[in-house]
Amino acid sequence: MNISDPIQNLKGVNSKITKQLEHLNVRTIRDLLFNFPRRYDDFSVITKIKNAKIGETCTISGIILSIENTRAFRKRMTITSATISDGERTIKAIWYNQPFLIKNIHKDQAINIAGKVGFQQKSLVMQNPAYEVFNFEKDTTHTGRLVPVYAETRGITSRWIRLLVKNALPFSSQVEDILPKEIKEKRRLINAKEAIEKIHFPKNRSEQAEAKKRISYEELFLIQLVILNAKKQLESLGAPAIKPDIEFTKKILKTLPFELTDAQKKALWQVFKDVEKGYPMNRLVEGDVGSGKTLVALLSAANAAKNGWQSAFMAPTEILAIQHFYEAVKVLGDFNLNIALLTASAQKVYEPELKEIYSPKKNEIIKMINSKKADIVIGTHSLIQDKVGFKKLGLVILDEQHRFGVDQRAALIRGSASVPHLLSMTATPIPRTLAMTAYGDLDISLIDEMPKNRKKIITKVVPSEKRKDAYAFIESEVKKDRQVFVVCPKIENKDDADLTDRQFNTQEIKAVKDEYEKLSKKIFPHLRVAMLHGKMKPKEKEKIMKEFKGKEHDILVSTSVVEVGVDVPNATIMMIEGAERFGLAQMHQFRGRVGRGEHQSYCFLFSESPSEVSLERLKIMEKCESGFELAEYDLKLRGPGDFFGKNQSGIPDIAMEALINPRLISEAQEDAKEILEKDPSLSKYPKIFDRISKMRKEVHFE
Repeated sequence: MNISDPIQNLKGVNSKITKQLEHLNVRTIRDLLFNFPRRYDDFSVITKIKNAKIGETCTISGIILSIENTRAFRKRMTITSATISDGERTIKAIWYNQPFLIKNIHKDQAINIAGKVGFQQKSLVMQNPAYEVFNFEKDTTHTGRLVPVYAETRGITSRWIRLLVKNALPFSSQVEDILPKEIKEKRRLINAKEAIEKIHFPKNRSEQAEAKKRISYEELFLIQLVILNAKKQLESLGAPAIKPDIEFTKKILKTLPFELTDAQKKALWQVFKDVEKGYPMNRLVEGDVGSGKTLVALLSAANAAKNGWQSAFMAPTEILAIQHFYEAVKVLGDFNLNIALLTASAQKVYEPELKEIYSPKKNEIIKMINSKKADIVIGTHSLIQDKVGFKKLGLVILDEQHRFGVDQRAALIRGSASVPHLLSMTATPIPRTLAMTAYGDLDISLIDEMPKNRKKIITKVVPSEKRKDAYAFIESEVKKDRQVFVVCPKIENKDDADLTDRQFNTQEIKAVKDEYEKLSKKIFPHLRVAMLHGKMKPKEKEKIMKEFKGKEHDILVSTSVVEVGVDVPNATIMMIEGAERFGLAQMHQFRGRVGRGEHQSYCFLFSESPSEVSLERLKIMEKCESGFELAEYDLKLRGPGDFFGKNQSGIPDIAMEALINPRLISEAQEDAKEILEKDPSLSKYPKIFDRISKMRKEVHFE
């Protein structure tokens, strides 16, 4: 047998289990060995019954004196109870609805039970403890040790997975150890076989830590090799040398009603210095909501146009693309530039000589793009359709860059004579440790300064008993001619049946349609309430946003479709329903939809009966206004998966957790650089080359 054999070849696996294991992405013996524990129950302390304390978790070792099933008719359940003696005292073990246990556990057997000690009917008791019948010659699996706990699925418990992993452990000797000997010695890393064995069944916390370090390091090392290799390849490609036209840029800046912040000036200068080099720029502009990233992008596109190069400005949603188009016309309309908009349902062109916007047919815009008559083209995924081919593409701008896949980016530059420069933007501030790892191939500009005279948004968590007061305040703001956003986590409550997270099953989940009905008919029947969600047709969404911006609606009830970029300066209140269902970074995005005008703005967080943990998270929003600070909090509370999506990134959970270990990242980065300097083609390291070739297909930071 081989480690790559199908899982059904392993002892203890039948066809029924095979199907269940597929839900855990376990299809081969190797998959099982690399299905690492999520956590460990510490049942390593074996305690004498006389020393067991109520409320304490421990393992009791003893002999079964008796075991029986009884039927609790009122509750319609079977209760299995066993009395266990350690030679001095006894303790009761009770299991509910597991009548089959009486076949597995017999009188006079040696047994370990592990769990929390309780007190019932004048005696010590453990309810539903982990148990293990054992002989004294073999190591225990489920008790008396650090016990691994795995992700589970219907019909497959951690107990079952532990038994299967034990059967698979002999195959750990077939796991390829790809790390060079010098790196293992330098970083004090154990070998691959030992790491696999210890990550599943460590004797103590120290063994678990060294196994985790070894496995995490290997993944980070490979990720760094992929990133650094990509950066090196990029630098070997030719790109247009676009000279900064400082005088032209100054002319544009003079027409603006405000001055750029120092952070904006620095970011723009970094872009200008990058694009005049002979190889492609690959820069990420990170800036808080409303910090002015879009203006930096538009000035960069104008500079490219002045040098005779086209720019493609790609936004994740149609609403945002349309908004960017009008912003571009407003900022650059006096500077003889042809600006086009191309989305699935909207086509517009700004004619600089006539200073007019008109709506040609889609084919006409595509001809303009293909013949270089359009200098700046703003759009959505429509920009990557087969018919669109930029004649002289010099700059690609991606707004909310993590929302576009690698293939989409490649399609955008298809047919270009040279590789265009890439300017990515994100309003989701990424903590430094994550940026080091995930965006190691990008140069990063931080716009960490807000425009002058921008007022702080007052944020409040609103308890249920204060809801009426909040509604009264909202009404008073509308009377002052202000507007309100209301964001809900779902569209319709019928979706509740699909919930997998139990904590939300007991709570009312605010749905856009329900909330719209409630606000428009019961709470504010005399106000103008509109509704917006992702299932609407693009033209309908555009119409509602245009009307809201034009003050035709007082309140807009929406899903997270308003998260990115929507700009309504007159809106002063952001009301978030079901706030506990959103991440801190996402709520900060919502909050950034207000506070864009001269008036004081507010953000109200509504949550029905939040848990202590949820309330603590929401309170962070009250005191913290920096997106960068909130991102750090989110990282601590929710982990890196909140930024990349564990399932989407292709990175194992154990390495995902290591993304917040700056020391390990730095070591992996240093070693990857060293190896590539010595052997850029990795010809001396065929195993590493094979792994990173596979990784390029599987791992992606979108």
